[in-house]
Amino acid sequence: MKIHFIGIGGIGLSALAKFLAGRGHRISGSDMRQSEITDDLALNYGAKITIPHHPDAVEGADRVIYSAAVRPSNVEYQRAKELGIELLSRKEALKFILEDKEVYAVGGAHGKSTTSAMLAALLPETNALIGAISKQFGSNVRSAPNDRVVFEADESDESFLNSNPRLAIVTNVEPEHMEYYQYDETRFYNAYRNFLELAEIRVLNGEDPFLASLRKTLPSTYLYPSEDLENIEFVLVECEPHTRFTLRGVGSFEVFGFGEHIALDAALAIRAAMELGEAPEALRERLRNYRGIKKRFDIIQNAPESVVIDDYGHHPTEIAATLKALKTFQKMRNLPRLKVIWQPHKYTRTLDNLKGFVECFEGVDELVILPIWSAGELEIPIDLKGAFSRYEPIMAHRVTREDGIVKILDEKGQVMREFREGLITAFGAGDITYQIRGIK
Repeated sequence: MKIHFIGIGGIGLSALAKFLAGRGHRISGSDMRQSEITDDLALNYGAKITIPHHPDAVEGADRVIYSAAVRPSNVEYQRAKELGIELLSRKEALKFILEDKEVYAVGGAHGKSTTSAMLAALLPETNALIGAISKQFGSNVRSAPNDRVVFEADESDESFLNSNPRLAIVTNVEPEHMEYYQYDETRFYNAYRNFLELAEIRVLNGEDPFLASLRKTLPSTYLYPSEDLENIEFVLVECEPHTRFTLRGVGSFEVFGFGEHIALDAALAIRAAMELGEAPEALRERLRNYRGIKKRFDIIQNAPESVVIDDYGHHPTEIAATLKALKTFQKMRNLPRLKVIWQPHKYTRTLDNLKGFVECFEGVDELVILPIWSAGELEIPIDLKGAFSRYEPIMAHRVTREDGIVKILDEKGQVMREFREGLITAFGAGDITYQIRGIK
């Protein structure tokens, strides 16, 4: 088929496009702006890319798939409707993409991209569809000549209910994306319960309160971090972070990354692979091939006097876990100060979790706050300077990095501050990743 994607530059929709291209379909797509993702699709997958959206882009398509950010008023959506072309949301498209596959789905509030990439490393002969770039295979997609798929399952719009899981891993459950669930926690938790009921094999974090509550009604393999993970140790291997741990009854492992949460993610992936019949000895070696994922504790500058890290953390729980690992890394590298640049993501998320955000940055030496990345939301006035006054934050417009120096800029593009040394970390799910890399 010829399949067109509206919003193809997004990490989730691009993964589906690449996967379907690998299955022999012809793909095309459009987005508001050119990016690394759209360039990759054009160069390596033969996709015809239209920038920006244009009604002619859907001409000749057999099916059109659109991202959650696309509204019915979109010119391509409207044109496809006029032409009678089948229109599917990403959520709806999962049904026909995954319905006949053997899917190993990974869900959870935090850590699902990391756990998915780890599981893909442990199951090297599988396809993989991940919501981040795995450094092991340099993409958010890996193709294999079979129907086994490691899939990062998204709860934000209940699309994980269309993922057809044979195996389901859930790292943790915490109310998020509550605007989609109309702030109804019962509906939110029921979505997770329904997702797990679809799976034949379940591997769960037994110390998560909600997952623990399912113990009597939903037979699963439970991992208890405080009991099953022992001898957790953080080490530097060629100046890069690694975590060593012992999984009770299985043996010792080493994985790229720092933190107790990294050990938990790896242990869940190991347990899941063992449920599928993989031997611990093989898993121990394969886990060494995992090299992390882009934008998760992603070291983009590694010099003796300054280390710059790009991290996708956009929720207080994620940021707090990463900061704990950063403080350990800072001591081991003997770096003088911990400097954090934060780009809040979405007005609703920032407002719903404001207290948690204020608390999670405790212990940083300098805090820079950028304007909220709206992700298409209408503006909600939030007094960030007042809320974070205890940190005496630097309220900046954007940042960039030139010649190893991180520059903090005001609205006129003037340099407010320069960071030349220390451990400098940028948090956020917006365009901060391009700013800190000096691309934008």
